[in-house]
Amino acid sequence: MTVLRRIGQGLGLAGTSRRLRALYACVIPGAVLATVAEASGLPVAQCEAYKVFPGGGFGRRGRSDYVRQAVLIAKQLPGTPVKLLWSREEDMTHGTYHPITQCKLSGALDDAGNLTALHMRISGQSILAAILPARMEKDGKDPIVFQGLNAGGAEGQLGYDIPNLLIDHAMRNPHVPPGFWRGVNNNQNAIYLECFIDELAHAAGQDPLAFRRKMMANHPKHLGVLNAVAEKAGWGTPAPQGVYRGLSQQMGYGSYVAACAEVSVSDGGRLKIHRIVAATDPGHAVNPAQIERQVCGSFVFGLSALLYGECTVSGGRIEQENFDSYNVMRMDEMPKVESIVMPSGGFWGGVGEPTIFVAAPAVLNAIFAATGKRIRNFPLMAQDLRKA
Repeated sequence: MTVLRRIGQGLGLAGTSRRLRALYACVIPGAVLATVAEASGLPVAQCEAYKVFPGGGFGRRGRSDYVRQAVLIAKQLPGTPVKLLWSREEDMTHGTYHPITQCKLSGALDDAGNLTALHMRISGQSILAAILPARMEKDGKDPIVFQGLNAGGAEGQLGYDIPNLLIDHAMRNPHVPPGFWRGVNNNQNAIYLECFIDELAHAAGQDPLAFRRKMMANHPKHLGVLNAVAEKAGWGTPAPQGVYRGLSQQMGYGSYVAACAEVSVSDGGRLKIHRIVAATDPGHAVNPAQIERQVCGSFVFGLSALLYGECTVSGGRIEQENFDSYNVMRMDEMPKVESIVMPSGGFWGGVGEPTIFVAAPAVLNAIFAATGKRIRNFPLMAQDLRKA
């Protein structure tokens, strides 16, 4: 929602008494203020921005295009308050979308089944190149492409010791505008890495948990959350009849997260996600109950994207305009979520985004355990999940 109120006469004319006030919902206040000033033609000192907290943005408000539109309308209606609301159809067809990426991975195992080399080559869009080019590095690299892959700091460390490691990005930017979506690049990076680690474990003839543990001796916080979900989920003990388990772990936004998913797949290929155990180490936990709710909500996001999240383009236009053509999880599809909040102290991490990363790879690894199939394209609604 954007509400603009003009005070004074002649928006854009000189005069210290003339100001533009904006009431808006956004996550980047400075960007909104700059947009208001630019669109209005007034100096920043003559513009005011008031942030409200209605929720529901999840990255969409990383851009200020709706603010610009409201300012331009207000310029045509001097002295009149302007309230701008977009319909869902307008928002979905005039959005910015999760970046299109793919990844080729190669690994090497020694005679003892240890991972000695890993090459990840990511190809696809750069969010920063499209909407925040000033944050690109001098050599043209987009640093947030590597979230969760030794990107550094709060953006996330790999969590594995691999003697020979190369991660690179071939930037390819199609015409569809990319933007921030809850979890950003950690979402696909966790799928790429954790599904391939699982694949390597099976190629080495090793238990996926044990295979990971061997590489995590120097990463106690990654290992801590992974061990926590494995223990609570009963990894190594028989699952219920017809139910299979999968693991994943990741670090991002300053927090360490892991998940263990339990799924079943019918003979006809129908997937049922029964349970997800999730562990989060955010350093400090001020409100554990709120953290648990954020974890559940992030799984709705991550699993909806995995199952149904597809936007298609026809004639230069997004085809999905509302929930009749863009599906999300229903209540009967939501698994039981068991959240472990395990703050280890010494740092402050996020909780609204991190656990979304591990939802999809944990489920995908469980699907492999159930069917023997590695699913490499998404969403799952377009895939044949019947047993190989």
